[in-house]
Amino acid sequence: EEWGLTGLLHDIDAELTGGDMSTHSKLGADLVRELGASEVMAHAILCHNEAHGIPRETKLDKALFCADPLTGLITAAALIRPDKKLASLEAKSVKKRFKEERFAAGANRQQISQCSEIGLERDEFIELGLEAMQAVAADLGL
Repeated sequence: EEWGLTGLLHDIDAELTGGDMSTHSKLGADLVRELGASEVMAHAILCHNEAHGIPRETKLDKALFCADPLTGLITAAALIRPDKKLASLEAKSVKKRFKEERFAAGANRQQISQCSEIGLERDEFIELGLEAMQAVAADLGL
């Protein structure tokens, strides 16, 4: 549950920071602490932004760092489909798009590939990410 909440809340400060990477995630970590979140969650949120240079220590820290750009890649892959739905998106399509550097260029492939640090092969990580997003597709509007 904590992992899911961390994923949902990791960009809680996005609108407040207006894309200012020097404050993004610092404010988010403070906000989740104020809401009663654990220090483990706050640290993962804080260190998912490389601008702060804070080492990723826990498995949650590393997973969030890798998953952040993966969700963007998966969303982009869904949005180019005729139905624009995650339900019809297959992992093989996301894996193919991963190899296309120009597709969803903002989704840092090197960052996604660091999933090896949590013991997952990239293809398995993509499959898990897609399945997780498909499970909450209605909430995502996809």
